[in-house]
Amino acid sequence: MRSNLFDAATAEKQTSDRWVLQNSAMLRVSLSQDVLAAKGSMVAYQGRVSFQHEGSGSVAKFLKKVMTSEDTPLMRVSGDGEVFFANTAEHVHLILLEGDGISVDGKNLLAFDASLDWDIRRVQGAGGLSGGVWNVEISGHGVVALTSDGPPVLLDCSQQPTGVDIQAAVAWSSHLAPQLVNSMNVRSLLRGGTGEAFQYLFHGPGFVLVQPSEGRPLGGQGSGGGNGGFLGDLMR
Repeated sequence: MRSNLFDAATAEKQTSDRWVLQNSAMLRVSLSQDVLAAKGSMVAYQGRVSFQHEGSGSVAKFLKKVMTSEDTPLMRVSGDGEVFFANTAEHVHLILLEGDGISVDGKNLLAFDASLDWDIRRVQGAGGLSGGVWNVEISGHGVVALTSDGPPVLLDCSQQPTGVDIQAAVAWSSHLAPQLVNSMNVRSLLRGGTGEAFQYLFHGPGFVLVQPSEGRPLGGQGSGGGNGGFLGDLMR
């Protein structure tokens, strides 16, 4: 049998690293320790692997869940083997946290080491939107896997104010405190608006990762950035 499918480019990569990008859209994780991942993100596995729903873990997180409209719950992946994760062929990116933290839009969160600390945080100034705007803040020592709809750009927010569409913001330095700003005015609204009503405004030492897309429609529901996109089903 012959096919370019048998080329080295599509073969499983041989490495001792736990977290490996099999290609730009697929992640492979070796389970020497548990991993938390978005439910439904497993596309294949080898070995003896179990998948269990991961609850909020605390009353405080549960109460935050009740207040949000997030919609991507977590699963705990454990066992002895290798698991492949992906999300609608989006680009996968790995970030190694070394005692620091990152704030992630839930719709862009693929997987992370279960040993990392995580919590649900509300973006400042988001009270004007129905349900508010919520992100997942992850910190500690370990690996986080994110996805982006297309190749992203990393913007430095330390030199000048940086505005980002709330649906295009993938993640940012957790010590940044973005404000939610509304660029609409009466004249623009009367003329049909601009389609760019709300943005995050960042300013300070740190970065924001921006995807070249405002996200993909999710079956009639809004994507996560505006109302969080991650947590409302967390305890289901």
